[in-house]
Amino acid sequence: MWQPEPEWLALPGGSGTSTVGVWRTAHGGRPVVVKRLAAPGPGDPAVLSQPDHVGYWRREADVLLTGLTAGTRGLRSPAAAVEEDAEGITITRDWVEDDASSGLFLAVALGRFAGVDLPRPRFLAAHLLRDRLERVARRGGWPTLARTTVADVADVLWRGRNGFLEALEGLPQVPQHGDPTAANLPGRDGDDAIAIDWGTLGHGPVGGDLGYLSLSSREEFEPLLDAYLLGLPAEVADRDAVVTGARVVAVFTALSRAEWALARVATGEGALASKYRHPAVAPHLRTLQRTFPMIEALLER
Repeated sequence: MWQPEPEWLALPGGSGTSTVGVWRTAHGGRPVVVKRLAAPGPGDPAVLSQPDHVGYWRREADVLLTGLTAGTRGLRSPAAAVEEDAEGITITRDWVEDDASSGLFLAVALGRFAGVDLPRPRFLAAHLLRDRLERVARRGGWPTLARTTVADVADVLWRGRNGFLEALEGLPQVPQHGDPTAANLPGRDGDDAIAIDWGTLGHGPVGGDLGYLSLSSREEFEPLLDAYLLGLPAEVADRDAVVTGARVVAVFTALSRAEWALARVATGEGALASKYRHPAVAPHLRTLQRTFPMIEALLER
């Protein structure tokens, strides 16, 4: 049975369904990160073995094995080795120092990456937001948000989600990292960001990665949008398409995160409103508040 070495330092993150853990260590004096993925077993969800689903268990390994993002423009992956056994996969990659890049730099990089002519092997994610919302639907939707002041808005958006998803699918479909937070885009090499955690790589609506990035960036959406457009080749999509993709992804992601955070504390004693300042909830509610202008724009569609 595979086990991490006792001297390895466990790192935060690695919360994917198939991720056993992530550790920092050294090989030959070179700092590296080791990530362990567990192969699906009997009784695990079937989607873990579905190559185009967001939850496909071995996507990151396949991306690194094929070198798909080793030299792409905008975002690139660090050097890595992949070892497979009967129980799962071990990924060993170079440690990437955090260059504390601004959201504006990352937005430009995401725009440049969206213009890459990325091959379409069968293991790339095809419907990231749809898959994520189907998972939310299996858990009952957004019932905890129905007990808050955004109940009416959340209800309208949830009932209309298929229309918004169809709008996304009608936009230009471009390469997307799928989880572009600053923590997953830590390094920098010239005009490119060195990205890690490629488990959600796929093709999706132009602007989708921008919307996701905007939820965790210090910068407001408009300057991030201008930066993304600066990196995006003009022939890929126009500003309106990018704005639509970013808004829908940002709003539905923020609402789903707020639901998840509130649901975790809702069963405790006291009124739900008294838990809005809980440290596990407050950051998600602040992020949701930042999307209110986007929500208003979607409701006016």
